[in-house]
Amino acid sequence: MYFSLSPAAIWPVVMLFASNIFMTFAWYGHLKHKGSAIALAIVASWGIAFFEYCLAVPANRIGSAVYTTSQLKTMQEVITLMVFSGFSIFWLGENLTWNHAIGFALIAVGASFIFRA
Repeated sequence: MYFSLSPAAIWPVVMLFASNIFMTFAWYGHLKHKGSAIALAIVASWGIAFFEYCLAVPANRIGSAVYTTSQLKTMQEVITLMVFSGFSIFWLGENLTWNHAIGFALIAVGASFIFRA
């Protein structure tokens, strides 16, 4: 299998990781502050999500030169699970169990089929 190290192959991965960090905080960051007003959580989440879009949209545009849309979406989902796992542990203080690890591994195996020639 041929693997390209071109900017169009690398930058989308980097940008999708960064965009996922923003989006994970937009969607779940407020759970650490459940005492704040829901309206404040919504407005703050929208503000954070703006930066996610500023990264995700160009990442997909750049990546479409190298990857299919199915590959880009699959990459996004796997990256989301990786970012969310770290977020759950370090921000929310939750533990990941073997069930989580097995479930995520099965998703990764399934995702690998999207990248087969």
